[in-house]
Amino acid sequence: MTATDSALTALAQGWCALSLLHGRIEAHIERALQTGHDLSVREFSLLDVLSRQHDGVGGHLRMHQVADSVVLSQSATTRLVTRLEDRGLLSRFLCDTDRRGIYTDVSEAGLALLAAARPTNDAALREALDEAARDPQLAPLVAAVENARPVGA
Repeated sequence: MTATDSALTALAQGWCALSLLHGRIEAHIERALQTGHDLSVREFSLLDVLSRQHDGVGGHLRMHQVADSVVLSQSATTRLVTRLEDRGLLSRFLCDTDRRGIYTDVSEAGLALLAAARPTNDAALREALDEAARDPQLAPLVAAVENARPVGA
């Protein structure tokens, strides 16, 4: 095995550990949100992203921006928006300045559900991180997550 092979193996192991941590956290949060609020992690994430929009220039996200924010394909995001719209949690409307653009807003019911689900999400995240921190392979990654600065800060 060459030094390059060793480096790639270490990199692959790190990636596997990161994937494992992500999977465990997502599964834990998914169970909590489904049980408590009939929401998936993706639905919660979508409501959260859309709730942070604002009126005015650059305030509303286009569907491709929403898709990037929730890490889904544009078609999967459209299906997710449709499901939440059917549940009365979102509404869509045309952009005033570009009739090709479609924006999405969170309804009052969606905001209420998001507010009720946020403590569940946060508690499940904390529980999942605490559990993962007990695994020596994942503990350094948990520390990195806990010490990370918010993007743009």
